[in-house]
Amino acid sequence: MGKTTLKMQFHLPIENISQKHQTEATKKAKAAFVLELLRQGDISAGKAAELLNVSRWKLSELMADAGISAFDESQTAETLQAEVDNALKDFEKNTI
Repeated sequence: MGKTTLKMQFHLPIENISQKHQTEATKKAKAAFVLELLRQGDISAGKAAELLNVSRWKLSELMADAGISAFDESQTAETLQAEVDNALKDFEKNTI
């Protein structure tokens, strides 16, 4: 998949908004857009953190606030158990 650059622009007929408030609203709108792309699975958590210029810890807080689970809820218990088993095998192999 190729790289896509999006430029978001919209017009709101509002007067007398301070620059500080405009900047904060723009920042929140960008975060909402990126988090929605993350929720839909269009981007990864790492990419979301990069786009928002935040740490993965901060992103997890933003995700929680937005009601986005950090876990793939479509996984079955069997798939998740297999991933855990593989991770444990890798851990044991690297610690011996």
